[in-house]
Amino acid sequence: MDTHRRKTHHPPRRPVIARLVAAAAVCATAVALASPAHAAGSGHHAKPAAARPAAVTGGQGASVPFTEYEAENAATNGTVIGPDYTQGTVASEASGRKAVQLSGQGQYVEFTLTAPANAVDVSYNLPQGSSGSLAVYVNGTRISKTLPVTSKYSYISTPNIGGSKTHHFFDDARMLLGQNLQAGAKVRLQVDSDSTGGPFTIDLADFEQVAAPAAQPSNALSVTDYGADPSGQGDSTNAFDQAISAARSQGKEVWIPQGVFTITSPLPVDGITLIGAGDWYSELHGTHLIDMSGAQGDVKLENFAAIGEVTTRNDSSPDNFVNGSLGSGSVVSGLWIQHEKVGLWLEGTNTDLQVTGNRILDTTADGININGTATGAVIKDNYIRNTGDDGLAMWSLYAPDTDDSFVDNTVVQPNLANGIALYGGKDLTVQGNYVADTNALGSGIAISNQAFLQPFNPLSGTITVADNTIERGGAMNPNWNHPMGALRVDSYDYAISNPVNITDTVIKDSPYSAFEFVSGGGHGYPITNVTVNGASVTNTGTVVVQNETQGSATFSNVTATGVGAAGVYNCPYPSGSGTFAVTDGGGNSGWSSVWNDCSTWPTPNGGNPGGGGTPGTGNLALHRPVSDTGHQDVYVASNAVDGDANTYWESTDNAFPQSFTVDLGSTQAVGRLVLKLPPSNAWGTRTQTLSVLGSTDGSAYSTLVGSKGYTFDPASGNTATVTLPAGTSTRYLRLTFTGNTGWPAGQLSEFEAYAQ
Repeated sequence: MDTHRRKTHHPPRRPVIARLVAAAAVCATAVALASPAHAAGSGHHAKPAAARPAAVTGGQGASVPFTEYEAENAATNGTVIGPDYTQGTVASEASGRKAVQLSGQGQYVEFTLTAPANAVDVSYNLPQGSSGSLAVYVNGTRISKTLPVTSKYSYISTPNIGGSKTHHFFDDARMLLGQNLQAGAKVRLQVDSDSTGGPFTIDLADFEQVAAPAAQPSNALSVTDYGADPSGQGDSTNAFDQAISAARSQGKEVWIPQGVFTITSPLPVDGITLIGAGDWYSELHGTHLIDMSGAQGDVKLENFAAIGEVTTRNDSSPDNFVNGSLGSGSVVSGLWIQHEKVGLWLEGTNTDLQVTGNRILDTTADGININGTATGAVIKDNYIRNTGDDGLAMWSLYAPDTDDSFVDNTVVQPNLANGIALYGGKDLTVQGNYVADTNALGSGIAISNQAFLQPFNPLSGTITVADNTIERGGAMNPNWNHPMGALRVDSYDYAISNPVNITDTVIKDSPYSAFEFVSGGGHGYPITNVTVNGASVTNTGTVVVQNETQGSATFSNVTATGVGAAGVYNCPYPSGSGTFAVTDGGGNSGWSSVWNDCSTWPTPNGGNPGGGGTPGTGNLALHRPVSDTGHQDVYVASNAVDGDANTYWESTDNAFPQSFTVDLGSTQAVGRLVLKLPPSNAWGTRTQTLSVLGSTDGSAYSTLVGSKGYTFDPASGNTATVTLPAGTSTRYLRLTFTGNTGWPAGQLSEFEAYAQ
């Protein structure tokens, strides 16, 4: 391994689990989540489902000084690319998995502000080897400044990490606009005749009202008084060293005024307050700015930018803004950190460290990694985007990280590994965070005993994972040939038996599964003592719970809608290592079904790993207004668009024909319908005869698919697919039932409509 003890992700190459496990293994799953179904020929109905618990709110992430605008939601005459979930594509690394490409002169993306701003930071991509600029217009008038863009910091290859492809496609460029804009102002990025370097792919723009530069504190020594060059042309390292030495001897702070200062070797900041005029004004340019071991502490790094020149990932080099120890009671706050290998790689003594309110962008490895021995560290309210490894990580090498917490952070676009990861440690907390768009070899949040190196300290004490939101989290792992869940508990190198409490979690649009329990090293180590209490799972691509090792977890108050394939997947690895028990703690709904075929992985919803929530490809009928010509008892039409396959609509008995109508809200392209009945075998096979009609105004209907019999067989999921004619565009979809061999009424547990 490298001299800086850098972790690297080397998952073993696992054979496809399907080859190792017999399908019968699924039958051992201890699932007590099934609700009664309406059996064929039965003379009674199932009881209505119990009321669901109050909605889970999850985490909101960091409080940030900017408003973020996605390019695909802005006005544009460019081309929207994505959504895409394939590792190695530009769209797959974009926020929301979509972006806008501007390829020709006159193409633009225009943002309408909803809050005042005088500055913008743009996330963009250029072809490899390109650089140039984009024109900027404010309210229709081109300003004198252009937005400089480059591919210099993109296209990172990490062949030492198994399964990785060239990645890290996006970069950030920021500029002060030179004027104060109010809500309603329009800012356009446009390809003009003098624009070079395209095509330009715009992911998002962060608009911000930046305050005026702060004044020098009365008790601070300015680095310019010691010869520092604010133009960035000269080497200011010696001037900073002198200012730091003088401040230490006089008991004063070190002031970084407005300007760009080039630093070529680490600064000795132990016991020093280094403070700037603001992270838009005071910039330190350097690749290896702070590197200490055995620091005494009380370091304060505040209100400046640290901009590196890291264009590769070299795990043998400490190309980090902070490398090593800051000591006890230190604070890192209000910084803009960009183009470093790692924002903060913290080893040694970091007791009661506070890292708060920082922006960390475009690192080639982690955003922040607390690498053992930290106690009482609080990493809070940080915004982290486009990292080349874990966004936030604690790794308990040499000694356990103890009583540390990741609280209220936002992590977006970690394009290799996890959004937030705990690798061992004692009494750790992950709370109130928002994680989105993990891309490869990782999950949104990972609770793991993967050691990487020794001596490693496995998880112990109580691990608290509370009030977090994960959106589009989880990815395909090509080393394992299987997907990784949005929230993963992984007994990779050691069993997990200490309490792991996962509460009030929101998981949206996971490409694959929501919760995964796995022993990633292939040892089959058990996972026990896990509780999941309070979770809202929406539009998960395959399953809600993906179990691949022995052990158990208790689930309570976990509700799921828009489940792609089934509720639970239980295929142990290695074969014969024992199954995983999913214990029903009550209050669960929407995920009682079990994937019954360990010979294959579930296909993500509609064949698209975006799950049910990807715009334009998800279930267009989910939670849409519905009506019917009649229904029996409590089996109302809305049951068939609630995302829960165990609740169902049943028309008035013995009164064919009967109709069921969904309003999609607007006229949309629709390519196919998926019709479902409850997955329980108690329903029995039946054939329903129905036709499909469409309308754009809710009044005049035309036949899209003529009357035909569709067989629903519980052995194949009790599902039927209806392919609509090419080019179908409609707002209202109506099914008219004229027969049912299993019951004298029309029946549907889910009505799903897809664009393709």
